[in-house]
Amino acid sequence: MQCLSEEERRAILALARQALTEAVCDGRLLAPFPTEGIFSTRCGVFVTLHARGKLRGCIGVIEGHEPLGESIVRCTRSAALQDPRFTQMLPEEVVESEIEVSLLSPLQRILPEEIQVGKHGLVVEQGMRRGLLLPQVAVEHHLDRERFLEETCGKAGFSRDAWKNPETAIYGFTCEIVRREK
Repeated sequence: MQCLSEEERRAILALARQALTEAVCDGRLLAPFPTEGIFSTRCGVFVTLHARGKLRGCIGVIEGHEPLGESIVRCTRSAALQDPRFTQMLPEEVVESEIEVSLLSPLQRILPEEIQVGKHGLVVEQGMRRGLLLPQVAVEHHLDRERFLEETCGKAGFSRDAWKNPETAIYGFTCEIVRREK
């Protein structure tokens, strides 16, 4: 993903905010999806929602199989209403919510010693199961490289040391993170 212009960043956040409002306050999926400019590109995307300083949802897609505009709308709605870790977001939380949109680079195989905490996000995979953690997770939780690998394995439902197993594929990616600066 190329570096985004300030205008593109604002447009991404505005779309996510509108999708959040439509989903939570009106019970609708925002449509039609925007398809011009940045919204026509295809990449993985995760939408993270916070309300009152607490995580309220984080849902995304690893690969961009649909245009970014559609992915942002669908992921925002899912993060607000369908993240199984949380109850559905309430209308009163929408106004004070903080939205973060992470645009993912393509996945690339990576060796454990090549992982740079704060730069790389991780995907671990065995067969049909996989787990993902965004690069900002390692920073926010003060994880070193090994702990980051362990937590990603845990997210996949694997044993914490599954990353050492030769049958476990490890992929790295970077993110362009879009959020309103405080």
